[in-house]
Amino acid sequence: MAPAGRKGGTRPAFIGPHGRMRPDGVPGWRDDDWNADAGAAVAATMSMFTDKELDYLAGQRLGRIATVGADGQPHVVPTSFRYNPDEDAIDVGGLRMSQTKKVRDVRHAGRASIVVDDVLPPWQPRMIEIRGTAEVLPEGGKAFGNNFEDTIVRIHPTRIIAFGIDSADLQSNARSVSPA
Repeated sequence: MAPAGRKGGTRPAFIGPHGRMRPDGVPGWRDDDWNADAGAAVAATMSMFTDKELDYLAGQRLGRIATVGADGQPHVVPTSFRYNPDEDAIDVGGLRMSQTKKVRDVRHAGRASIVVDDVLPPWQPRMIEIRGTAEVLPEGGKAFGNNFEDTIVRIHPTRIIAFGIDSADLQSNARSVSPA
């Protein structure tokens, strides 16, 4: 198992999605980089995520959430997300969250997965899949931006599968996890 990251507290600066260092107040750092902002406050206690996984998530803006409907049919859609360092969980938000199928599915099944991926040139695929229990919460969406609805889906990880993130040799890092 790879070394775990830290939860809460302060982290060293890292390269953000725009190639700039992450310290607060640096001109050019976009205010809407909510994952980068959340990644700045990751903890002294152990996280279920490795430091490299947290840095990767901080540099991404779009994931794909998977749920299962009441009829048993799978449902996968692109979505905004952010790492929540206080809960060591993934928050999923959107413009009309309370009206979405993903919210209905989570209310019904209580489970969800999210995949965040990209490819670096010339061909270096990277991804993290986070499976877990999920809940619908009436607050938290404004952390994504003022135009987002306050309703969110929070995914509490039970299984994390990462590829191409912790090592350049495209090794997979798959593990079952449980909340602290």
